[in-house]
Amino acid sequence: MTKKQAIQLFEEKKVRTVWDDEQEKWYFSIVDVCYVLTDSKDALTARKYWNKLKQRLKEEGNETVTNCHQLKMRAADGKMRLTDVADTEQLFRLIQSIPSPKAEPFKLWMAQVASQRLDQMQDPELSIDQAIIDYKHLGYSDAWINQRVKSIEVRKELTDEWKRTGVKEGLEYASLTDIITREWSGFTTKQYKHHKGLKKENLRDNMTNLEIALNILAEASATEISKQRDPKGYNAQTQVAKEGGSVAKAARKQLESKLGRSVISKSKASDYLLPENAEKEESK
Repeated sequence: MTKKQAIQLFEEKKVRTVWDDEQEKWYFSIVDVCYVLTDSKDALTARKYWNKLKQRLKEEGNETVTNCHQLKMRAADGKMRLTDVADTEQLFRLIQSIPSPKAEPFKLWMAQVASQRLDQMQDPELSIDQAIIDYKHLGYSDAWINQRVKSIEVRKELTDEWKRTGVKEGLEYASLTDIITREWSGFTTKQYKHHKGLKKENLRDNMTNLEIALNILAEASATEISKQRDPKGYNAQTQVAKEGGSVAKAARKQLESKLGRSVISKSKASDYLLPENAEKEESK
C-alpha cells in the first residue's frame, strides 16, 4: 500500500492528510479537524477535546470511532507519530458530534479535496498545476518552479521506461536512482541528503537550479539510451543508468572548470525560501 502525506489548508489552518493509492481515499488527522472546528487555542487543547469525545462516543457504542485507526504522521516537532485518522465517510459522521458553525463549510471542503485528487489521477496535468500552486505558496521562485516541474516530467518518463523494460518498482527504482545520482554528483541519494543537512525532506525540493538541471540531464539521457538499446530488466538497466549519469557528470565537470567551484551545493530550501515560508517548509 503506497501512501502519500500532504498538508491541506482549511481557512489557513493545516490539516494533515494521507492519500492511500490502493484504496484511493484520503485519511484526515482527527486532531487537526478538531483543532479547526472547535477553534482550539493549540494542538494540545484539540487533542484533549478529541480524547474526551472519543471516550464518550465509545461509551455510546459508536462504530465510527471503533473503526478508526492510526497512521504515522509528521508532528510539530518533526517526528513521525501515530495519529488517529478517519477517511472521508468516517469523518462526515464524526463531525456530526462536534457542534461547530464551520461543520458544513468543512464538509464541502473535504468533498472538494477528495474530488481534486480523483481528478488529478485521471488528468496528470492537474497534479502538476497543483504542484505549482504548492511551490508558490512555499515561496519558491518561478524559475526554480519551472525547473522542478520539468524534472517531475522527466522523472515520470524515466520510470515509465523502467516499467516498460521490466524493472520492479520500489527497491530496484531506488537502486537505479542511486546509480544515476552517484554517477553525476559523486553522492548516493542518502549521502547527498546528508551533504545538505536533510533528514526526511525530499532531495529534489532542496536542489539549486543548477543541481536540478544536471539531474534532469542525467535522467533524460538514461531514458533516451534505454529507448535506443531496449535493455530488459534491472541488471541491464544498471549500465544504462550509469551512462546516463555520466553524461551529466561530463557537463558538471566542464561547468565547474569554468566557474572554479563545485556546483554540488550544501544549500537547501530553508536557505533561500522567504523566511516565513521556510518555517512552514521545515514544520511539515
